[in-house]
Amino acid sequence: MKIESRKSIIGFGKLAAAAGIYAAFAVYLYLPQLKNFDRLQYLLLVNACLASLGCFVLSRRWVGAFWGSFFAGAVYGFGPFTLWLSGYHEAVGLLAATIPWLFCPAAFGPKTGHQLKAALLSVLPFLVILLFFQTAAYFHLFPIPISTKLHLADLAGLLAPLVAVERSMSLVGFYHVPIAAMIMGFSMLLAARRLGIMAIAAIGVILAFCDSFLNISPIIWLTISILSCSVLIGVGMQGLILAGYADRKWLLLIAMVLLVLALAGLLLATKYYDMFAGFGAKYAKLLVQTAKMYILAAIAVGVIFFMARAKLHTHSWQAVRWIILSCAVAIDIFLAARTIVDALQ
Repeated sequence: MKIESRKSIIGFGKLAAAAGIYAAFAVYLYLPQLKNFDRLQYLLLVNACLASLGCFVLSRRWVGAFWGSFFAGAVYGFGPFTLWLSGYHEAVGLLAATIPWLFCPAAFGPKTGHQLKAALLSVLPFLVILLFFQTAAYFHLFPIPISTKLHLADLAGLLAPLVAVERSMSLVGFYHVPIAAMIMGFSMLLAARRLGIMAIAAIGVILAFCDSFLNISPIIWLTISILSCSVLIGVGMQGLILAGYADRKWLLLIAMVLLVLALAGLLLATKYYDMFAGFGAKYAKLLVQTAKMYILAAIAVGVIFFMARAKLHTHSWQAVRWIILSCAVAIDIFLAARTIVDALQ
């Protein structure tokens, strides 16, 4: 599979449809708390929609399929990290929501062959983050502690965000089913040698591990990496749909990885159930739910594998693939996001 490098035309109808679904989902997530919201807290809904729509628009640079871009936006705007970040202060959520839009000039502006201009424009989000925290410090506003950064211990929740939120850890991971698309997208990225995208994502991770400087909370840099991976998920979803007979080994490998993650979750759940006086029961239940989602993802990828092996890749069969994969991702986001929002409120 290859990553498409073309500028997809964003129709108003598709943009409006995506915005409408994002808005409806945001209302669903925060509906139990809406009656207790003050005016500022309504920004939680606006931020989630803006973040999702921004990633949707940005991903259209590489993703031609509507549903690929739609779920890329949903994974970013309603993902564990963005929801967790918004829990600190609405202003931080607004900053995260603007990051995808700030990358759009670099993605859509320079034409092919103008890598230097694109690289310079890619600095814009970094500058805005710097300006945001300098302005906040000037007005004595600290929307997120400047000591908040990424630790190695936080990576334990990378693949199990539901357990991480229950243990009050930093939510630096993704949902379960999109992991399959991210693996596929990453393999396509390596094959296409998109070094610029990899460099931007790596810089975000490195800065998130560093100590604070210039009053900037280091964890905010991870937003850039999460955004990059969300776009990769959109690319990977499209790659899974278009995967042919020659890609069957990748599909089988992804399914096996998902089954291993499911097995690991079940084994950990067993250990938590064995804890004294049932103190680990709540973690065990979350791990079982995590395992179920990975099994769901493995089944979806497995079905696509058998389709690819049977060389069923006409437009009709691609539509079947979209239905299977989209339903799996939607179920995962719908259930997991609800759990995370309830835990954070």
